[in-house]
Amino acid sequence: MNDQISPERKTAYYAGTAIAAFGLLMFLSVFVTHALNFGNFQDFDGQVRSSMFRSIGGMVLMMVGQGIRAVGARGFAGSGVILDPDRARKELKPYSKIVGGMVVDALDESGIPEKFSERGERVVMIRCTACGKLNEEDSKFCQECGVAI
Repeated sequence: MNDQISPERKTAYYAGTAIAAFGLLMFLSVFVTHALNFGNFQDFDGQVRSSMFRSIGGMVLMMVGQGIRAVGARGFAGSGVILDPDRARKELKPYSKIVGGMVVDALDESGIPEKFSERGERVVMIRCTACGKLNEEDSKFCQECGVAI
């Protein structure tokens, strides 16, 4: 099974990002224009029409761009455009690996110790306030220094 995201999906992702960014700039330009023309009431109706076009157009472009971006990242079925669980699972595999890899990297860098029981279940560890030793959650006393937990 191919674990790579196709070039078409990459293009859609980046195009969606660019469209959304352009929409955001268009929307924010309304505020910049009004700040620069504060108190200037010449051609007020033209300014209002232009501002409405840019603000509504910018919001629409942001939504369309985010939609295209989601389809590029997750595929048609993975983003919910097509309701096909098998195809969604196939399309989401590379995206899930990328996101899961980032989560694993973040956990590795955080220094949070992971411990699993013999059955593969996660074990909660409690740090001793006196010496800093990690003890199992059902411990009443620290296994290192003997202080009550």
